[in-house]
Amino acid sequence: MSGSFTAACLQLCSAREIEPNIASVRDLARRARDKGADLIMTPEVTDMMEPKRDQVFAKARTEAEHPMLAACREVARETGAWFLLGSAVTKLTEEPRLANRSYLIAPDGAVAARYDKIHMFDVDLENGESYRESRSYRPGDKAVLADLPWGRLGMTVCYDLRFPDLYRALALGGASFLSIPSAFTVPTGRAHWHVLLRARAVENFCFVFAPAQSGEHAEGRKTYGHSLIVAPWGEILAEAEDGPGFVTATIDTAKIAEARRAVPSLSHDRPFAPPASKPLAAE
Repeated sequence: MSGSFTAACLQLCSAREIEPNIASVRDLARRARDKGADLIMTPEVTDMMEPKRDQVFAKARTEAEHPMLAACREVARETGAWFLLGSAVTKLTEEPRLANRSYLIAPDGAVAARYDKIHMFDVDLENGESYRESRSYRPGDKAVLADLPWGRLGMTVCYDLRFPDLYRALALGGASFLSIPSAFTVPTGRAHWHVLLRARAVENFCFVFAPAQSGEHAEGRKTYGHSLIVAPWGEILAEAEDGPGFVTATIDTAKIAEARRAVPSLSHDRPFAPPASKPLAAE
């Protein structure tokens, strides 16, 4: 791990069809590269924000035939940058469910690493919004680390953010950077987005990259945006405004060791017995 580089988070308002989203990614990625970006990252479900389950399955493509993955591989080759396709809806060949899959692409266009979102967003929000990702997606079952020229990247997606044990495992495995491409809802984003991202950075003394969806999508779904780049000490280095665009920040990898020397908590984990389980008290 050495040196510095420029990271870029693209912020999208993905449509329900794939082709216009490809055009948006190409445009923003080229502009980010013109600003010096060495690592370019997109949000969760970059390929489509399709609210109807039957249409998601109809439009989903396998990895081998996925137009968004092919386009991002082409952009990586064209720009010579490392490229994180935050996630794409990927059709599985072995079962009738999908994967919410993140792809790390090398500058030569090769897929360097893949990660399937582990934690499924199955919630009912107070404003009436309801989500059941597990009805459509097969959850991943393994954490993924990938080597970049500047250090090791721990790959995650959106709702994973709420499960700190995953990030601790990635940091203890050698991660210097954590990618958290997301499509946060507006209510949860307003309440928790900034504090959770800064917490994951500070707990593990890693840089956090969080490209996000932002705006109103098909059928009135709204996403929070505010793509962030956070330093290991918790400072916000870059934050996007509302709507499509991108932000960049210079990543000084020396800041990781500096923070870990100041508070060496990664070496202080200790085993402990969990509390005895008790039934929930009756109301």
